[in-house]
Amino acid sequence: MLTVVQAFDRAPITEVKTDDAAELERKLQAAERVFKDRDGWLKPHQRIAILRRLAALMESKRDYLAMQIAREGGKPLPDAIVETNRAIDGVNNAADELRNFAGREIPMGLSAAAENRWAFTTKEPIGIVAAISAFNHPLNLIVHQVAPAIAVGCPVIVKPASTTPLSCLDFVALVHEAGLPEPWCQSLVVTANELAERLAKDRRIAFLSFVGSASVGWSLHTKLHPGTRCVLEHGGAAPAIVDRSADLDMVVGPVVKGGFYHAGQVCVSTQRIYIHDEIADDFTQKLVARVEKLRTGDPVREDTDVGPLILPREVARVRQWIAEALASGAILATGGERLSETTLQPTVLLDPAADAKLSTQEVFGPVVAVYRYRDLDDAVARANALPTAFHSSIFAQDIGVAMRAADRLDASAVMVNDLTAFRTDWMPFSGRRESGYGTGGISYTMRDMTQEKMILIASR
Repeated sequence: MLTVVQAFDRAPITEVKTDDAAELERKLQAAERVFKDRDGWLKPHQRIAILRRLAALMESKRDYLAMQIAREGGKPLPDAIVETNRAIDGVNNAADELRNFAGREIPMGLSAAAENRWAFTTKEPIGIVAAISAFNHPLNLIVHQVAPAIAVGCPVIVKPASTTPLSCLDFVALVHEAGLPEPWCQSLVVTANELAERLAKDRRIAFLSFVGSASVGWSLHTKLHPGTRCVLEHGGAAPAIVDRSADLDMVVGPVVKGGFYHAGQVCVSTQRIYIHDEIADDFTQKLVARVEKLRTGDPVREDTDVGPLILPREVARVRQWIAEALASGAILATGGERLSETTLQPTVLLDPAADAKLSTQEVFGPVVAVYRYRDLDDAVARANALPTAFHSSIFAQDIGVAMRAADRLDASAVMVNDLTAFRTDWMPFSGRRESGYGTGGISYTMRDMTQEKMILIASR
């Protein structure tokens, strides 16, 4: 049994039955059986109906689902409500996408050899999907991995993070209540990485959807069975550049939200902030004043801005990184103190060393680092210097500066005058280099979970 606790005070919520190797095999066999039975595949209109019912069921339990996110994952309740609304919308997005989800005509007759033929493609589900998820968005990440599989007709086995399994289990139960037979969507709750790895590399898995650390994701990538496709979503140390033309009163809010949303436990959290030297003092003063107003505490309270880190050891790790940065010359502008077993004061550091962990690795905690620059190209070069590359931001009223930075920042998405953590569920979402592989987003995942088959008809 797995004891699930509240992230904030570590109080037990409930116990969950875990799966063993025999259960994993049973679930793989069930998924393989339904996928091999083509006569039993659900038609698109049936899948749309199931997704619509699922969205309605989620809507009826919205407050419960949001509170579950806040309790097990530690996300402040207002943000948990936003996550739940996004998850509901994501299910509807998957249903909507099916209305235009189709193959294409391949032109024939372009040469004498291709006369009297008609060719077109159809989209078929790729096969069994293994979805390995993370704790930081325990409902919406599951939706992004599972709803596309349901939409295109792939059986899916989803493994939630062991710290936040309840949102996943609630969602899977609602999927079944909406009418999807159990073998088409199954959960796998394990505490040992060995069983999760066994799922990912099983020969019957056609597609792996992984959200988590780069070290685990890239390791799994090397172990997949030949032919298995995958998408990997890792993280990075997202940079934001603030030009001297920026409206600082408009910038501070998005920067603080980007850095401290969910206590910085987001793969595109703003971590490195590059400020033009002419406005650095003014910006830092405004930034610190705003950060010091953030309320840290119990995530189920509606007035909490910053909740706990997912595990007590993560608080200790982040404090160690802060201490290392201070020892190498950084200045502590605010924060840095441990408030409880699971919470840390929102922290702003000035000019950490270029080789400090806070300058080079993803902190995944409520910490931002501020650096000065004088030349835009130098700021861009420093922003691009890491092996990770995901989202980035440029804040500027000067359109020339904004466009130059947008053109030169090495990122999968550049936000102009918006936070690095901005995302809608229908946009492409992916990391470059060590930050990931493939593209997320409801419609993009649906495409990845299908394969085209060409059909050619000859008229003799």
